[in-house]
Amino acid sequence: MPGILTLGALGASLSVDAFAAALGKGAEQPKARWSDALRVGLVFGFFEALTPAIGWLLGYMVNDWIADWDHWVSFVLLLGIGGHMVVQALRGNGETEKAVAPADEQPNYLRLSLTAIATSIDAAAVGVTLALMDVNIWIACLVIGGTTSFVATGGVMLGKRVGAYLGNYATVIGGVVLVVIGSSILYQHLSA
Repeated sequence: MPGILTLGALGASLSVDAFAAALGKGAEQPKARWSDALRVGLVFGFFEALTPAIGWLLGYMVNDWIADWDHWVSFVLLLGIGGHMVVQALRGNGETEKAVAPADEQPNYLRLSLTAIATSIDAAAVGVTLALMDVNIWIACLVIGGTTSFVATGGVMLGKRVGAYLGNYATVIGGVVLVVIGSSILYQHLSA
C-alpha cells in the first residue's frame, strides 16, 4: 500500500489539469480574491476526489479477474494517462483554460463543474489502479481532493499574477510524475 507521500505525489500529478484551468481563470480575473479562488479550488477538489472513488469501485469489481496482472494494468493505465497529459501539453491544448468564466464575472458553477469533471476524468482510471493496489480509497480521495483544492486555489491566485503560459509546463511535469509512479509499481512487483 502506498504511503501518504506517494498519494500526495499522485494527488499533485492529477491536479495539474485543474491547476492549468485555475491558472487561466486567474489570468482572466485580475481582481480575483482568495474567497473566489477558494471556491474554484473546492469545486475542482470535489470532482478530483469523487472520480477516483468511481474508478476504484470499478477496479474493485474486476480485481479478482486480473489479480495476476494488476501491476501491468496499473503501469499501462498510468503510462497512458501520463503520456497523454504530456502530449496534450506539448501540443498546446489550452481548452481547459477557456472553459472557465470570462473576466470580471462570478464563476458560472455549471461551467466550472463541467471543467472540473473534464480535468478529473483521468483520476477515474487512477482509481482503478488504486483498487488493484488495495489502497484505502477514503484516504486516497481525501488526499487527492485536498491536494487539488490547494493547487487549484493557488493556481487562481498565481494566474492573476503571471498569466496562463505556465499551465502547459505544469501538465508536462504532472504527466511525467504519473509515468514514474506507474514505472515504480511495475518495478516493485517485478523485483519482488
